[in-house]
Amino acid sequence: MPKRFDAFVLFAEMRTGSNYLEASLNQFDDLNCLGEVFNPTFMGNHKTFEMFGIDMAMREANPLLLLDAIISQTKGTPGLRFFHDHDPRVLDRVLPDPRIAKVILTRNPLESYVSRKIAAQTGQWRLSDLKHQRSATVRFDRDEFLEMLQNLQAFQEVLQHGLQTTGQTAFYIRYDDINDVDVLNGLGRFLGSDHAIAATSDKLKKQNPSELSEKVENYDEMVAAIGAMDRFELSGTPNFEPPRHAGVPGFLALPTTGLLFMPIKGSVVDPVADWMGAVGGVGRDGLRSRMSQKDMRHWMRDNQGHRSFTVLRHPVARAYAVFNTFILPNDRPAYADVRRVLRKMYGLPIPEAGLVPGYGADEHKVAFAAFLEFLKGNLSGQTGLKVDPAWATQTAVLQGMAHVTLPDHILREEDLPTTLPDLAVAVGAAPQPFAAATDDAPFPLKAVYDGKIEKATMEAYRRDYLNFGFPRWNKR
Repeated sequence: MPKRFDAFVLFAEMRTGSNYLEASLNQFDDLNCLGEVFNPTFMGNHKTFEMFGIDMAMREANPLLLLDAIISQTKGTPGLRFFHDHDPRVLDRVLPDPRIAKVILTRNPLESYVSRKIAAQTGQWRLSDLKHQRSATVRFDRDEFLEMLQNLQAFQEVLQHGLQTTGQTAFYIRYDDINDVDVLNGLGRFLGSDHAIAATSDKLKKQNPSELSEKVENYDEMVAAIGAMDRFELSGTPNFEPPRHAGVPGFLALPTTGLLFMPIKGSVVDPVADWMGAVGGVGRDGLRSRMSQKDMRHWMRDNQGHRSFTVLRHPVARAYAVFNTFILPNDRPAYADVRRVLRKMYGLPIPEAGLVPGYGADEHKVAFAAFLEFLKGNLSGQTGLKVDPAWATQTAVLQGMAHVTLPDHILREEDLPTTLPDLAVAVGAAPQPFAAATDDAPFPLKAVYDGKIEKATMEAYRRDYLNFGFPRWNKR
């Protein structure tokens, strides 16, 4: 009968009981866990630096060579322990592979932290007999604990996302369960073992079984620090906005001058494109656009010392520009369906024919407020319409860009008259002046803006207000 899995990976962290769990798994005749095979400083265990004829240098050059050797040359189903700081190239290989089983071992992070501090202080990382036990008390360091916790949580999110996107499941086991024979036999069945064990391994012993209050010198300080942590993220901003692509085809570059503009739709685009054309002496039509990622990388190699930039716009001004440019007019084919749905399903009070006589600033203010209410629901995943790049949060747009490249400069619309000429000088061009955009037709924003508009915008774009520190919009 073929094996259920080619191999298994035990995902864990230091001081979570992974040594003990490995020892118990190795009591199954057809399972063979080989330790921390991809630990940066050793291979399998701290005294081993070569496996299957592959030494540390060979592993560094090609870690998958060792993984393949483990799978092909190990008797039974091979396994390995993998921590967050092990070779990421291996994680990229094993996580999406359904033929490699995943076991995720967890422990109370505070217990792990204290145990790690004691082991570091005593030098004792394994205990096989009580007579050899070394004990110590340690001091809790809040910042140190938070850093460990953040690393742990980030790694768990990577594992969860990798399993979800590939339709896999893992066997989760807690530290408190690794001494439960029934749970271990269940794990054995999950891994495809044809055997069962009668008892857990007796090779290793729990090193520090006493209460935390007996192991931590500043226990009361630790309790206060832990109590102040927002475990349930009560202050967090919910985010249901879908991730975005980088949008490389929309980037604009000067052909021979190292300047790359990474526009955010709805922000200042056309005036900046005009300025770039003037800097390069090629006009807006002479800018490179509709590049693929390959084209962009070639441009970057051809323009060493290049600078890239994007421009942030205040959320009120950006939402208003989007509303005026794409939603109010009835001559935007790409937004015709969106406009129709907004009018019929969400009651957006704009004329079917677009800007018509009798539609004034008061009506426009009511319609804009209704659009902001739609944006709040749309960005929260509560509508059937997709989140369009024109009104996606600037945070999400920048995160999408980061999948390909990051802008050197994140500029603000109000600063462009001074920052853009300086940027031109930085790439060896003349300090071309920038003419700021003034057109917010059909009615100036200040004619419809008030505290309710600001509040509605903030509710829709809370991520941008928080991440970029936007103040209230200035009626200047």
